[in-house]
Amino acid sequence: MFLGFLENNETIAWEYAFSSEIGRKNNVELDYSSVEYEILHDNISINDILSTSNELIAFKIQTRFDFELKLSSVIRLCLGLSANQLNQMIEAKAIFMAEDCFVKKRKVKNGDVVLISKEKLKASLRIE
Repeated sequence: MFLGFLENNETIAWEYAFSSEIGRKNNVELDYSSVEYEILHDNISINDILSTSNELIAFKIQTRFDFELKLSSVIRLCLGLSANQLNQMIEAKAIFMAEDCFVKKRKVKNGDVVLISKEKLKASLRIE
């Protein structure tokens, strides 16, 4: 690792720049407000989800870095939802996580799995 730092290894530098654990250990407040990022995802709409044959749909989040991005922001962007629509779906338990955490407050972590219940989604949208 030391050699990697000496050689300005880009992978190691990025890993440490975005490590909240390293920041916490060194008593450093990290400011991610100017970090630019891109979310790569399949274009899936609520209608696409409703037309699948699966009752439960799962999305796995993959990220190399931890920079305090809200999970709710990712879900809203990927599904094209307003904040109000997402809140209604979370309250109806149509969108949730297996570990039963509070989706609205959660920060994105690599490996997070977001679940969508098609039945509860229909109910939250009042679709028969």
